[in-house]
Amino acid sequence: MRLSVVGFLMCLSVLGVSTVNAQDSAIAARMTGEALQWSAENGRLRQAMQSFPKGGDLHSHLRGAVYAESWLEWAAEDGLCADMKNLALMFMQKDTCEESGWITAREARADETMRRELINSMSTRSYVPTLNWSGHNDFFSTFEKINARPSRLGDELAEVAERAGHQNVLYLELMETLVLPELIPLVRDVKLTGDVEADYKTLMDSRFGMQVSRLVKSVQAQLTEANVRKNKLLGCDMNSGAIGCDVEIRFLHQVIREFDPKMVYAQIILGWAVMDSVPGVVGLNLVAPEDGYIALRDYSLHMRMIDYLYRNHGEHNISLHAGELALGLVRPKELRFHIREAIEIGHAKRIGHGVDIAYEDKSEELVRKMAADKIMVEINLTSNDTILGVKGADHPIVLYRDLDVPYALSTDDEGVSRIDLTHEYMRFYTDYKVPYFEMKHASRNSLTYSFLPGGSLWESQECVADISQKGNASEACKLFLDSSKKAQLQWRLEENFQRYEATLRIKERKTTSFK
Repeated sequence: MRLSVVGFLMCLSVLGVSTVNAQDSAIAARMTGEALQWSAENGRLRQAMQSFPKGGDLHSHLRGAVYAESWLEWAAEDGLCADMKNLALMFMQKDTCEESGWITAREARADETMRRELINSMSTRSYVPTLNWSGHNDFFSTFEKINARPSRLGDELAEVAERAGHQNVLYLELMETLVLPELIPLVRDVKLTGDVEADYKTLMDSRFGMQVSRLVKSVQAQLTEANVRKNKLLGCDMNSGAIGCDVEIRFLHQVIREFDPKMVYAQIILGWAVMDSVPGVVGLNLVAPEDGYIALRDYSLHMRMIDYLYRNHGEHNISLHAGELALGLVRPKELRFHIREAIEIGHAKRIGHGVDIAYEDKSEELVRKMAADKIMVEINLTSNDTILGVKGADHPIVLYRDLDVPYALSTDDEGVSRIDLTHEYMRFYTDYKVPYFEMKHASRNSLTYSFLPGGSLWESQECVADISQKGNASEACKLFLDSSKKAQLQWRLEENFQRYEATLRIKERKTTSFK
């Protein structure tokens, strides 16, 4: 198998590669005379894809990104228990694990059968469809099996940052819920009416409202401590060039929607306060199975909650899980409006999954609106296959590509799914015969549509000219880069592409065949 960029650039329109930005066209014109070739023969696709420059992963749940082995290691080190009946890690309920009816996680880790069963239980490894047990069930059941001490947040960051560094990934935008347990007693006695304006006032007048400032400080303290721990584990203080140390990390405030409305609204309100005050938190998302009873019942209410805050308490970045549904999983009527409401009421700048787009009312009109308004879709190929059984030609990535909707590849829960971002690029290439240039464009999109602060590199004519000529940044471009963290990472990505493509040209000169 040989992937020739030149050939692909000559037939982009035939292949449906219509998501090329204007700024890319100038670079494409420069590349048409270059004999770039991408070797994917003899099992070398992983090598090519792992070193391929990737901008970022914009749809990643931190808790789901950690591999099961790590949870078990930490549980064993921290004195947690293993419930082998339910195959879960647990905190002691009595003086010892045995008195609690369990064994120690250390014992479970040392026993090969128990270790295997726990790893399988905390991930989709070895999953086989059986009667009354789907990939959807297997995937979402893993999260109730995981337990770790809060102090391990930095360990989680270190794991995902190092993994990203090994794959030439520059940026992670991680979803995480930090203060959920503290909210429960604060809203227990609150009664809401369904009027989002009145309910906002009710919550802010309650014990919760009086504690918002303290909770925001708790979020900031936890993230600061976790970053210190992450840097120590990776050795960044001693060697800033250590793998993973240069991976930029930001967070999305993760709201769990399978709760009573007062808990969901309190989480969203807290998220607004966090986004106002904690620089590392750059957006908000709602999570938990979209087909859950409360998630379906209150979907429109949740959108109205976000809308009220967005219109009355400041605009913030919103990315929403919407359309992570399929025919058969839910009734047809529940496939008709989630993506539209996420955009038109929930103010989503990005859509996570968007799998049921073809079932939406006036779907063609909606897709064209997404293209015109640059509403990006976070594509999670393996997750959609496992949870929904949607893949290949049935996946709406085909539709999104055809109608110019911007998209980027992401992992969703790489630890649970036993994958990484490189795997998703490999799958995209093999399943859809994607040309090199479009792979490059998807990588760029992951930074262009990130919630990093600052303007996009492609907004600066000086920087576009400098990077297209492979030159150093001019003074005008440097001024722009200094003003934008997003543009700085985009510039790094372009430099990475130049180095990567230079190695491909070197290989081309040395041999006429990639075998």
